Amino acid sequence: MALPALFDLTGQTALITGSSRGIGKAIAHRMAEHGANVVISSRKSDACEAARDEINAAVGREAAISLPANIASKESLQALVDATIAKWGQIDHLVCNAASNPYYGPQAGISDEAFTKILQNNIVSNHWLISMVAPAMRARKDGTITIISSIGGLRGSTIIGAYCISKAADMQLTRNLACEYGADNVRVNCIAPGLIKTDFAKALWDDPETLKRSTATAPLKRIGVPDEIAGMAVFLAGKAGAFTTGQNFVIDGGVTVA
Repeated sequence: MALPALFDLTGQTALITGSSRGIGKAIAHRMAEHGANVVISSRKSDACEAARDEINAAVGREAAISLPANIASKESLQALVDATIAKWGQIDHLVCNAASNPYYGPQAGISDEAFTKILQNNIVSNHWLISMVAPAMRARKDGTITIISSIGGLRGSTIIGAYCISKAADMQLTRNLACEYGADNVRVNCIAPGLIKTDFAKALWDDPETLKRSTATAPLKRIGVPDEIAGMAVFLAGKAGAFTTGQNFVIDGGVTVA
């Protein structure tokens, strides 16, 4: 059955960081399902290979390849970009999903090392990777960049404040780059998930009392699952999102409006 043209990614290539599990893997899976070639990348090669094999088995073709990379290393990111282009020819869609949050607690208690790691991995590394990929997109007058942020970037927090600072910065990075790249038809957008059931966010949902507090005011009365973020990433990459840039899409079960 042919895919609807608005969401057809056939023959296009998507590079997705942090895609061996959680939201990143869900995005890779759905993009592959919509015809894209996808690059699975995270630090651990075995996890990348497992995700690659799972996606290829599901879609029945070699849609995914595994290219491990350390987002804290500029050289590693450049090698990731170079290997992707060597395999697939070009990068049509970049999804910056990988992030770090090594600290839970008040801002006064965070070490310089932890704060620096959060800012490096969640902001600077995105800047690096986008800077490596965007020039070719701009030259072709086509491409999309999607940063996975968080509703933490819209709210204050007493326990994940540094993470929230980094995610607010990602939203502004999106707006700035949308303005810079728009004349070249490169669209830059942000997705801000609420609490999603991933290993990354386990500290916020694993405890029943914490989960109860997290969902008490949510209109949908639950947390989300990774696949509920993936559809927006497909929309933004496809023709359906061709007139969409500089935006921050909140997908949170209504938490921020209640």
